[in-house]
Amino acid sequence: MSTYREVKPGDKPFKRAYVAVMLWFVGRAIQSAARVDRAVRAEFDALPEGFTFCLGVEPRGPFMVVGKNRKGKAKYLGWNLQGREIDLSMRIKNLEAAILLFTFQESDALSACRNRIIVDGDIPAACAMMRVIDIVEVYLLPKIIARMAIKRYPAWPFRRKYLGRVRIYIRSVLGY
Repeated sequence: MSTYREVKPGDKPFKRAYVAVMLWFVGRAIQSAARVDRAVRAEFDALPEGFTFCLGVEPRGPFMVVGKNRKGKAKYLGWNLQGREIDLSMRIKNLEAAILLFTFQESDALSACRNRIIVDGDIPAACAMMRVIDIVEVYLLPKIIARMAIKRYPAWPFRRKYLGRVRIYIRSVLGY
Protein backbone atom coordinates (compact mmCIF):
# COMPACT_ATOMS: atom_id res chain seq x y z
CA MET A 1 0.00 0.00 0.00
CA SER A 2 1.46 3.32 -0.99
CA THR A 3 1.58 6.28 1.32
CA TYR A 4 -0.28 9.43 0.56
CA ARG A 5 0.78 12.80 1.70
CA GLU A 6 -1.66 14.52 3.97
CA VAL A 7 -3.33 17.54 2.42
CA LYS A 8 -4.23 20.25 4.88
CA PRO A 9 -6.80 22.84 3.91
CA GLY A 10 -5.49 26.31 3.30
CA ASP A 11 -6.07 29.11 5.72
CA LYS A 12 -8.76 31.58 4.84
CA PRO A 13 -7.61 34.70 6.68
CA PHE A 14 -10.10 37.13 5.17
CA LYS A 15 -13.11 34.91 5.84
CA ARG A 16 -11.88 34.19 9.38
CA ALA A 17 -11.34 37.91 10.00
CA TYR A 18 -14.82 38.76 8.66
CA VAL A 19 -16.48 36.17 10.91
CA ALA A 20 -14.41 37.38 13.89
CA VAL A 21 -15.53 40.99 13.35
CA MET A 22 -19.16 39.89 12.96
CA LEU A 23 -19.04 37.82 16.15
CA TRP A 24 -17.41 40.70 18.02
CA PHE A 25 -20.06 43.16 16.88
CA VAL A 26 -22.99 40.77 17.44
CA GLY A 27 -21.70 40.00 20.94
CA ARG A 28 -21.54 43.68 21.83
CA ALA A 29 -24.94 44.23 20.21
CA ILE A 30 -26.46 41.46 22.36
CA GLN A 31 -25.12 43.23 25.44
CA SER A 32 -26.58 46.53 24.22
CA ALA A 33 -29.91 45.04 23.16
CA ALA A 34 -30.38 43.48 26.60
CA ARG A 35 -30.34 46.99 28.03
CA VAL A 36 -32.49 48.60 25.32
CA ASP A 37 -35.09 46.01 24.24
CA ARG A 38 -37.67 44.49 26.60
CA ALA A 39 -37.91 41.20 24.69
CA VAL A 40 -34.16 40.58 24.86
CA ARG A 41 -34.14 41.57 28.54
CA ALA A 42 -37.00 39.11 29.21
CA GLU A 43 -35.07 36.30 27.49
CA PHE A 44 -32.05 36.99 29.68
CA ASP A 45 -34.20 37.28 32.81
CA ALA A 46 -35.50 33.74 32.18
CA LEU A 47 -31.94 32.36 32.12
CA PRO A 48 -30.23 31.32 35.38
CA GLU A 49 -27.76 33.61 37.13
CA GLY A 50 -24.20 33.16 35.89
CA PHE A 51 -25.36 31.71 32.56
CA THR A 52 -22.64 31.75 29.89
CA PHE A 53 -23.26 31.34 26.16
CA CYS A 54 -20.69 30.72 23.45
CA LEU A 55 -21.11 30.96 19.69
CA GLY A 56 -18.16 30.02 17.54
CA VAL A 57 -16.76 28.31 14.50
CA GLU A 58 -15.16 24.88 14.56
CA PRO A 59 -12.36 23.83 14.65
CA ARG A 60 -10.19 26.84 15.59
CA GLY A 61 -12.58 29.69 16.13
CA PRO A 62 -13.30 32.62 16.25
CA PHE A 63 -15.69 32.63 19.20
CA MET A 64 -18.04 34.98 21.00
CA VAL A 65 -18.85 34.58 24.70
CA VAL A 66 -21.83 36.31 26.31
CA GLY A 67 -22.78 35.84 29.94
CA LYS A 68 -25.27 36.96 32.52
CA ASN A 69 -23.56 38.61 35.48
CA ARG A 70 -24.63 38.64 39.14
CA LYS A 71 -26.78 41.72 38.61
CA GLY A 72 -28.75 39.89 35.90
CA LYS A 73 -27.32 41.96 33.04
CA ALA A 74 -26.02 40.52 29.78
CA LYS A 75 -22.32 41.09 29.27
CA TYR A 76 -20.10 40.45 26.27
CA LEU A 77 -17.12 38.54 27.67
CA GLY A 78 -14.87 38.51 24.62
CA TRP A 79 -13.61 35.68 22.45
CA ASN A 80 -11.48 33.60 24.82
CA LEU A 81 -13.00 30.34 26.08
CA GLN A 82 -10.09 29.42 28.35
CA GLY A 83 -10.95 29.29 32.04
CA ARG A 84 -14.68 29.84 31.49
CA GLU A 85 -17.46 27.48 32.37
CA ILE A 86 -19.72 27.52 29.32
CA ASP A 87 -23.35 26.56 29.97
CA LEU A 88 -24.45 26.65 26.34
CA SER A 89 -22.11 26.16 23.43
CA MET A 90 -23.34 26.67 19.88
CA ARG A 91 -20.70 25.89 17.30
CA ILE A 92 -20.92 26.33 13.57
CA LYS A 93 -19.39 23.27 11.94
CA ASN A 94 -16.95 25.03 9.64
CA LEU A 95 -15.88 28.39 8.32
CA GLU A 96 -17.85 28.05 5.08
CA ALA A 97 -21.09 27.48 7.02
CA ALA A 98 -20.26 30.53 9.15
CA ILE A 99 -19.77 32.61 6.01
CA LEU A 100 -23.22 31.54 4.76
CA LEU A 101 -24.70 32.53 8.11
CA PHE A 102 -22.88 35.84 8.56
CA THR A 103 -23.24 37.03 4.97
CA PHE A 104 -26.97 36.47 5.54
CA GLN A 105 -27.37 34.05 2.65
CA GLU A 106 -28.93 31.63 5.12
CA SER A 107 -30.97 32.22 8.28
CA ASP A 108 -29.92 30.73 11.58
CA ALA A 109 -33.05 28.54 11.61
CA LEU A 110 -32.24 27.18 8.16
CA SER A 111 -28.62 26.68 9.17
CA ALA A 112 -29.75 24.64 12.18
CA CYS A 113 -32.10 22.61 9.98
CA ARG A 114 -29.26 21.85 7.57
CA ASN A 115 -27.22 20.54 10.51
CA ARG A 116 -24.57 23.25 10.36
CA ILE A 117 -24.84 24.22 14.04
CA ILE A 118 -23.90 21.96 16.95
CA VAL A 119 -25.63 22.71 20.25
CA ASP A 120 -24.09 21.52 23.50
CA GLY A 121 -26.26 22.49 26.44
CA ASP A 122 -29.86 23.17 27.34
CA ILE A 123 -32.14 23.21 24.28
CA PRO A 124 -34.64 25.79 25.66
CA ALA A 125 -31.70 28.11 26.42
CA ALA A 126 -30.42 27.56 22.87
CA CYS A 127 -33.84 28.53 21.48
CA ALA A 128 -33.84 31.62 23.70
CA MET A 129 -30.40 32.64 22.43
CA MET A 130 -31.50 32.10 18.81
CA ARG A 131 -34.46 34.42 19.47
CA VAL A 132 -32.09 36.99 20.94
CA ILE A 133 -29.81 36.76 17.90
CA ASP A 134 -32.84 37.17 15.60
CA ILE A 135 -33.95 40.32 17.45
CA VAL A 136 -30.42 41.72 17.33
CA GLU A 137 -30.23 41.04 13.58
CA VAL A 138 -33.48 42.99 13.06
CA TYR A 139 -31.92 45.93 14.86
CA LEU A 140 -28.55 45.75 13.12
CA LEU A 141 -29.54 45.02 9.53
CA PRO A 142 -31.59 46.90 6.95
CA LYS A 143 -34.99 45.32 6.29
CA ILE A 144 -34.06 43.85 2.91
CA ILE A 145 -31.11 41.95 4.41
CA ALA A 146 -32.81 41.11 7.72
CA ARG A 147 -35.62 39.37 5.85
CA MET A 148 -33.06 36.89 4.53
CA ALA A 149 -31.38 36.51 7.94
CA ILE A 150 -34.46 35.67 10.02
CA LYS A 151 -37.57 33.58 9.61
CA ARG A 152 -40.22 36.29 9.99
CA TYR A 153 -39.64 40.01 9.95
CA PRO A 154 -41.56 41.60 12.85
CA ALA A 155 -44.03 44.46 12.49
CA TRP A 156 -42.53 46.77 15.11
CA PRO A 157 -43.61 50.35 15.68
CA PHE A 158 -41.34 53.09 14.36
CA ARG A 159 -40.06 54.09 17.79
CA ARG A 160 -38.99 50.60 18.82
CA LYS A 161 -37.31 49.83 15.53
CA TYR A 162 -35.44 53.01 14.67
CA LEU A 163 -34.77 54.56 18.07
CA GLY A 164 -33.79 51.15 19.39
CA ARG A 165 -31.50 50.67 16.40
CA VAL A 166 -29.73 53.97 17.04
CA ARG A 167 -29.33 53.22 20.76
CA ILE A 168 -27.99 49.72 20.09
CA TYR A 169 -25.51 50.95 17.47
CA ILE A 170 -24.19 53.67 19.80
CA ARG A 171 -23.96 51.32 22.78
CA SER A 172 -22.27 48.61 20.68
CA VAL A 173 -19.62 50.92 19.34
CA LEU A 174 -18.96 52.53 22.72
CA GLY A 175 -19.12 49.17 24.54
CA TYR A 176 -21.67 49.73 27.29
